[in-house]
Amino acid sequence: MIVLIAEDDRNIRLGLRDLLEAEGYDCLEAADGETAWQLYEQRRPQLALLDIMMPGLDGYSLCRRIRQRDQQMPVIFISAKSEEIDQVLGLELGADDYIKKPFGSREVVARIRAVVRRCLERSASPTEPDSFCMADLRIWPAQLRAERDGSRIDLSLRDLRILKLLHRNPGRVLSRDELFDECWGRHYLPSSRTLDQHISKLRKAVERDPRNPEIIVTVHGVGYRFDG
Repeated sequence: MIVLIAEDDRNIRLGLRDLLEAEGYDCLEAADGETAWQLYEQRRPQLALLDIMMPGLDGYSLCRRIRQRDQQMPVIFISAKSEEIDQVLGLELGADDYIKKPFGSREVVARIRAVVRRCLERSASPTEPDSFCMADLRIWPAQLRAERDGSRIDLSLRDLRILKLLHRNPGRVLSRDELFDECWGRHYLPSSRTLDQHISKLRKAVERDPRNPEIIVTVHGVGYRFDG
């Protein structure tokens, strides 16, 4: 999923980019509204994070332009303007959410996941199953979550890509390069540390016993496997 980040504060923009790329999103960056609009027309992102007070074209005006082209794409305002009237205006313009600065990384991730879930549920193919199982874990792709024994486990887009790839290839060892290509993208420079850290974190979330995994099994020197 491609995310457009329109934010004139470089530190905030880069922070959001790093946060979202870790979640598995591809990011487009713009420091002003006009550049953001050009990127929107060229790349047609699936989600937009818009600051309100930007040089040239402000976030409200950018949101209006986007809504004239697309009524469905999720839009989230991230702004220091915290008055109730600002939030009401943003939502009336068609934004899906409004996050106040300063914000915490967990808050941003949770808000974005909530909006993306609604987007995925709308676009889900009627021919695809709603869920699939891996060992005793049931995964709901459109809801970015898994479930075991009635307990909910939130997943990132990248978590979901890894699990879906393993599920589609039961019993086959997936190499590190294959995992990077499919779950990070071919543009990403492979790093064993990056992959191993992500797998370790994912195991803690989805395995009943992370030290004796049943879903993501390590094949030393090669990659990972799901035995089905």
